[in-house]
Amino acid sequence: MKNKIIENIKTLVYAVIIALIIRSFLFQPFYIPSSSMEPTLLIGDRLFVSKYSYGYSRHSFPFSPSNYEKRFIKKDPERGDVVVFKTPSDDRTDYIKRLIGLPGDKIQIIDGDLHINDIKITKIKSSKTLNINCGKQNFKTNIFQETLPNGKSYLTAYSKVGTMKNTNVFEVPIKHYFFMGDNRDCSKDSRYLSSVGYVKSTNLVGKARLTFFSNDKSKGSFFKFWKWDETLRVSRFFKKIK
Repeated sequence: MKNKIIENIKTLVYAVIIALIIRSFLFQPFYIPSSSMEPTLLIGDRLFVSKYSYGYSRHSFPFSPSNYEKRFIKKDPERGDVVVFKTPSDDRTDYIKRLIGLPGDKIQIIDGDLHINDIKITKIKSSKTLNINCGKQNFKTNIFQETLPNGKSYLTAYSKVGTMKNTNVFEVPIKHYFFMGDNRDCSKDSRYLSSVGYVKSTNLVGKARLTFFSNDKSKGSFFKFWKWDETLRVSRFFKKIK
């Protein structure tokens, strides 16, 4: 009996170690709790983030141990990547946004259009519109396809009324990045310097790769299996994130 208990404990310890290795060095699951990345990511999406994409820092590990400010096996992210990072305000909270500005870039919104280094980013309006919940508000958005200078294209949502028209110039410091949500009028991101601002390279956690599960909680709990035909977004299972 004693030997069996010891073997069970060993198995549990090994399982925990293997899980920590996978989570720290390979892939980590994340849940999307807000609409800040719509239409790319929806509330209720669950996704895998590759931890090896940009190398490793203290934020690659659970609880972000120590204050060591270097990356190992460093790889530079590409403009347009969807990235999970720790917010600079507390170095603890996970945010997921799209990488817009690289170190040294100048970012500005002029007349509702994104400019990078004084170049207006191509934005093509779609025939589709989208109703989006933003906290307790609900507003209609126009959907656009934006294309960054490196050819990366993705869909963005802009509010039909009250969209952010103009900003000051954001100058991205060296070893920092500038992030924006695809839902441009419902995203706390690098445009808000007091709460998010520029993100240090050491705060990057990983690159969002694919959604492996999605459940629309507004239509019912996952545990109400008799409603799965309404709540499960099967078309989003194992969908690559662009």
